[in-house]
Amino acid sequence: MHFKLSFFLFLFSLFYSLQAQENFPEDYFGIYKGTLLVSAPQGTKEYAMEFHLQATDSLGKYQYTLVYGDGDQRQERPYFLIAKDASKGKYIIDEDNGIILDAQQFDNHLYSLFEVNNNLLTTFISFEADHMVFEITVASREQQQTTYATEDQTEVISYPITTRQKAILMKE
Repeated sequence: MHFKLSFFLFLFSLFYSLQAQENFPEDYFGIYKGTLLVSAPQGTKEYAMEFHLQATDSLGKYQYTLVYGDGDQRQERPYFLIAKDASKGKYIIDEDNGIILDAQQFDNHLYSLFEVNNNLLTTFISFEADHMVFEITVASREQQQTTYATEDQTEVISYPITTRQKAILMKE
């Protein structure tokens, strides 16, 4: 009897957890707004920011728009998030200008690593029920430091972070 009850509870919890899994990116469609903080050794600056994630007419293709500033300073960057293999969390961000960035989704997080003009940029996006966190770190390849492990001489290259952009954006 104890085994049957335990087995039933196990199946119930498994079923419940499968039902509770979120559908990426559909569960996070919406418009998010807030303030972007850009921090560097010279100080921190603030900018208005928006992030729009919406469906399109194409299966597996989503509107992915970044908006920086407001009023006369407003800059919209309309991109697309495209599923390459959604079952494995593989997406691309198509900037619709020839630039395509690989992106990897794990749970409610989307990660991307790319290089622009000898700078490494890492993008971290986390979606929650009522908000999202958008973060980019920048490291210059020119400031890399190379060291070697004492025992086996494994080469390790380190890149100091020079800039962090972070925004907590509330879902409207």
